[in-house]
Amino acid sequence: MITVSTDGSCLRNPGGAIGWAWANHDGSSASGGHASGTNQVAELMAVLEAIRSHPGDEPLVIQADSQYAIKCSSEWVHSWKRKGWRTAAGGPVQNLALIQSIDAAIAQRPGGVSFVWVRGHRGDEFNERADELAGIAARSVRDDAPARATAAEPDVLF
Repeated sequence: MITVSTDGSCLRNPGGAIGWAWANHDGSSASGGHASGTNQVAELMAVLEAIRSHPGDEPLVIQADSQYAIKCSSEWVHSWKRKGWRTAAGGPVQNLALIQSIDAAIAQRPGGVSFVWVRGHRGDEFNERADELAGIAARSVRDDAPARATAAEPDVLF
């Protein structure tokens, strides 16, 4: 089993620089950022990049402090698909392209993907590492320095 912690950062929500990161519990990690986004986009980017960066048959467990990212990726997505990508109230799903990319990445991965919520900023070593990397990436983008990115950027951000 592969266990990865993810996190996102937005320096001014909404519209500020964002950073995303994943930290594998084996010590490897990746992060990146974009000039503008939201907390939710950053959290979803972290999940997407974690899945894309860990292909294969081995089960993947994603630990995240974002209940939004977890529920979008593992719960709400099923009813949204049944309803033609509409919410229960009939409105459009926010961050649709990212959520569809996550859904496709999970479907294409031979090994299962599961999610575990962890309380953020409570001393969990890997959650803290992902938080640190996401913040560094967001600040790098804000400061016009190239953000460290070791995982592929998605074709569609939002």
